Amino acid sequence: MARKKTITRDQILNAAYDVVATDGFSRFTARNIAAKMKCSTQPIYLEFKNMEDLKMALIKKLHDYLATEVFPVEHTGETIVDLALNYIGFATEHKRLYRAMYLEEYGGGKEMQEFSFQYFSNAVKLDPAFKDLTDSEIESLHTGCWIVATGIAALKSSGIINPTEEQIIALMQDTISQIIKREDPLAINN
Repeated sequence: MARKKTITRDQILNAAYDVVATDGFSRFTARNIAAKMKCSTQPIYLEFKNMEDLKMALIKKLHDYLATEVFPVEHTGETIVDLALNYIGFATEHKRLYRAMYLEEYGGGKEMQEFSFQYFSNAVKLDPAFKDLTDSEIESLHTGCWIVATGIAALKSSGIINPTEEQIIALMQDTISQIIKREDPLAINN
């Protein structure tokens, strides 16, 4: 008779999340995840082909969490400002996880940035205030807003700055306005 599974895929993903949220991807190993679950590494390799497969499943789980629980929260009714506030709030509330997912080279940086761009692009295209923007203009708007929001998020989550929500809103509104006004938002001398 085959042995019954006692450790599920979700339990492994939850333990992997805990490891990354606490220590970042530098400690993302089968041994550390197994230690978190108080088991051997065998269940991990029965559920996932390898650690990269587990990492991609974890990143997908985080995409789903951000898309359903974090990014859609409305504060001002302004799509881009709300996205920035939610992104900065995530960075502030989940400091280590934010750094691991967005800033660490061996973390989820590239996948998270692609996910964030797609989420931003889709949200902006649904906003009547931006209905006339081309894909290129949306990409430029994303780049400018991403730089400002990431700067605030990194500095705020590190405790270096502590702007109020009103200050963040004003800064994001100014950033959006300046980018929209420019013919070429990425040009330095415009």
